[in-house]
Amino acid sequence: MDPSSPVLPATLLEQTALCLGCSPTDRKLAVHLDEEDELKHLRECFCIPKVKDLPPTDLSLVNGEESCVYFAGNSLGLQPRKVKTYLDEELDKWARTGVHGHFKGRRPWALADECIVDLMAQLVGAQRQEVALMNGLTVNLHLQMLSFFKPTPRRYKILLEARAFPSDHGEETLRTEDILAVIEKEGDSIAVILFSGVQYYTGQLFDIPRITKAGQKKGCLVGFDLAHAVGNAELHLHDWGVDFACWCSYKYLNSGAGGLAGAYIHEKHSKTVKPALIGWWGHDFKTRFLMENKLQLSEGINGFRLSNPPILLVCALHASLEVFSQTTMKALRRKSILLTGYLEYLIRHYYSEDKTNPEKPFVKIITPSQIEERGCQLTLSFSLPIKSVFKELEKRGVACDMREPNALRVAPVPLYNSFHDVHRFIEILGSAITSSKQTANNTALSGSY
Repeated sequence: MDPSSPVLPATLLEQTALCLGCSPTDRKLAVHLDEEDELKHLRECFCIPKVKDLPPTDLSLVNGEESCVYFAGNSLGLQPRKVKTYLDEELDKWARTGVHGHFKGRRPWALADECIVDLMAQLVGAQRQEVALMNGLTVNLHLQMLSFFKPTPRRYKILLEARAFPSDHGEETLRTEDILAVIEKEGDSIAVILFSGVQYYTGQLFDIPRITKAGQKKGCLVGFDLAHAVGNAELHLHDWGVDFACWCSYKYLNSGAGGLAGAYIHEKHSKTVKPALIGWWGHDFKTRFLMENKLQLSEGINGFRLSNPPILLVCALHASLEVFSQTTMKALRRKSILLTGYLEYLIRHYYSEDKTNPEKPFVKIITPSQIEERGCQLTLSFSLPIKSVFKELEKRGVACDMREPNALRVAPVPLYNSFHDVHRFIEILGSAITSSKQTANNTALSGSY
């Protein structure tokens, strides 16, 4: 079966299983899907941790020599194998040539970010001159908001999620219609709309083009925090007319903890929007090193750059972006839809709530079921205590993450996760739930004496 088909994942999985003469829950289906996966070779581009090397693992429960089930790419992506090679290249150049490395070699340090900006621009659907690689996400967000939020007596509001970081509140998803209704009602007094592309807690993918169009129709400037969207969803920032955006690179872009972030400003603002804070790297390159104390500010996002790029961070991001360049976001998205759809199918099959059996533990999927409203992440809540389930999963070599009050985030990433990973996760989840239930029962019994 072709995963590019418009058929929904559940239907496709059932049809494929029927052709194989097996149940959709059978491991045979996972094996077949991996064999047919046109992107399976990309997994070899990454270092997959062994179960034995994950600190919480209980080796009495699992085979330590197996690769772990790594579903934490929404928090920190896996290391591309070429990272070490590229780091060694620059460390060797530094050792051998010293200061001459600034303008020599494959990645001249003074131009290192510009060596890979084309690769990044392709991922976010932007023109080269609209993208810069610099700083961290929070710094870029502040820099952009300082320049785009210019309140007036008439326009002075910022529209964003009421609880953009709702992990202490347990909020679920937002309806696009409700967002658009607020824009329609309050738009005349809104200066800037700032939304996430994918909500980090629920995994909801927002309708970026519709929100952008609605906001701009009311005269608002529209920006997005794409931390959980870049490398996860198809983005067409230029064509959608998004005013500005920023993102980190250590999640789905696999650049390592604290990796070099990215920022975008649409070319329509290149001559009108200026940085509120200025650094010397925003000066035009042709005269940057003349040190004449006469600012010649680069246009657009390049004028927002503050200082020379950190070469070691550029190396890590370069290694990952090269993997992305071997495919397309469209192809990755096709696999992602089926991969996450497979995970959803198996969860619903085994762990849906059973009204006739209230004692049976169940799992609820918080993330929207509509494939156009989510990326690869599913956020799960449990009828059992979340901390217990999470601990049992960790013991068995699963890497995912827990968010209070009662959510587990699992993200099968199409670059390096397999359908077999999903099947293994479901099997391990069953064992983790059984152990968690037993622990809960024992606690209840001991408390009754």
